[in-house]
Amino acid sequence: MLEIIEDTIIDAIKLLPFLFITYLIMEYIEHKMGHKTKHAIKKSGKWGPIIGGILGAFPQCGFSVSATNLYAGRVITLGTLIAVYLSTSDEMLPIFISEAVSPIIILKILGIKIIIGIIAGIIIDLGLHVIKNKIMKNKENNITESEENDDDEIGHICEEDHCHCNESGILKSAIHHTLSILMFIIIITFIINTAVHFVGEETIASWILNRPVIGPLIASLIGLIPNCAASVIITNMYLDKVISLGSMISGLLTGAGVGLAVLFKTNNKIKENIRILILLYAIGVISGIIIDLIGFTI
Repeated sequence: MLEIIEDTIIDAIKLLPFLFITYLIMEYIEHKMGHKTKHAIKKSGKWGPIIGGILGAFPQCGFSVSATNLYAGRVITLGTLIAVYLSTSDEMLPIFISEAVSPIIILKILGIKIIIGIIAGIIIDLGLHVIKNKIMKNKENNITESEENDDDEIGHICEEDHCHCNESGILKSAIHHTLSILMFIIIITFIINTAVHFVGEETIASWILNRPVIGPLIASLIGLIPNCAASVIITNMYLDKVISLGSMISGLLTGAGVGLAVLFKTNNKIKENIRILILLYAIGVISGIIIDLIGFTI
């Protein structure tokens, strides 16, 4: 046990400088690009899923939260929101960089998330548009003025970013994020190392790695945790070869950070929020299963 603890701490300390540098760069990008990206997605219109899918992949603190608030105020479409959620990388990027993962592999993973996000967002918006047109044709002039007002007043555009970079300077925010994620990495790495030591890597991998359906089901569920711990768990499990590429993609697709928690706080239609949650989970699971079944590699 002492050897496991020692190895875990040593591994975590080795990552510390890389994590700090990565977060410092990310905070700088957020300060320079944050308002521009929010403005871009507000003005996206019918191109929302495409713009949201691309912008969501950039290392921006709290972007999924901003998109959630915009959706709660009905500024962006559901397809745009889902595209942002699916492409958001949360803590995947700094962990991959700190572990010296090839930039080509990182770009491929980001590309997969962006493509899935854009396609899903477009299909959702087109589907809702068709449904809306059918309803309008069948029940013309049936929408009362009070119902229209209800739609306009759903939630409010909260400008709370849930992002430490807005509370203090770039340096303090980078240190805060680095230490927070480092603690998560230590805990998750310790759990994985302990399990591997007592159970065996091959045994653990056989439970999930060789099962193209169970892996994505579990990983997508973990990804829904409204905390950066979710992406830390998923990414580390993939790097330790405990889960497959499809399972990792599933978990990272559903991992929208604290965006889902903010959705339930700002959007007062609970049933709609639950449907969004189920939709996000379904897309993550189906995408992961397809990736594993076709044997896609990066």
